[in-house]
Amino acid sequence: MRQRPALTPAVCVAAPVAFALAHIGPAATWLPGFRRRAFPGLTGQGRPGHVALTFDDGPDPASTPRFLDVLDDLGVRATFFLLGENVVRHPATAREPARRGHELAVHGWAHDRPWLPSPARDARELLRAVHAVGEAAGRAPLWYRPPYGILTSGRWAAAHRAGLRPVLWTAWGKDWRPDATPASVRATVAADLRGGGTILLHDTDHASAPGSWRSALGALPGIVRDCREAGLTVGPLGEHEVGRPDGRRAPASVR
Repeated sequence: MRQRPALTPAVCVAAPVAFALAHIGPAATWLPGFRRRAFPGLTGQGRPGHVALTFDDGPDPASTPRFLDVLDDLGVRATFFLLGENVVRHPATAREPARRGHELAVHGWAHDRPWLPSPARDARELLRAVHAVGEAAGRAPLWYRPPYGILTSGRWAAAHRAGLRPVLWTAWGKDWRPDATPASVRATVAADLRGGGTILLHDTDHASAPGSWRSALGALPGIVRDCREAGLTVGPLGEHEVGRPDGRRAPASVR
């Protein structure tokens, strides 16, 4: 019987390295310039006269209702990317954005970093989050934004199987920082604010500096005013027509 040739040390090292690169490679889409050029739909680029307003990490009974009140006062609807574990922990708070006309989306089950490959875990936890968010919304969610904006191959595949469309952002307020202020959040968003863009803020300090949500809340009226003064309407991703830089929807085959 012929013996199989022994694996060389180079092969033994190369195989796990290749596997790791395949797992984490898609996370390069976190780089704003790269995804803006190569994946405008993933960036959240929509129709030119519209800006999508999104919030991550909730729901949080201490802060989310305050954002909802300000949004009501402004006459604006937004998209809330919810964590499944927070939805289960605070079901009444999770239902409230949908009751007030906002769009609910999936931010994953927990706010973790997926450095170690585990496709089965990714699929299982994302489906749990989809179920929890769908129960709160009363309808199946459409959008998925992974924690930290890190899309691995496992998370891409899990989102596809769950029928979710990944979307990141074009402008954020860095409201999670301990030194954030309402003025800094507004200025940071304004630096990258363009028609067709997607704004990322946080309605909780779940994964941020304690109390940092107050900076986002304080900046919110000014951000909406900046958009309106630029002739831009503000709303949820469902009204944004995400797809191509000119605002037309991409064909289903390339979404």
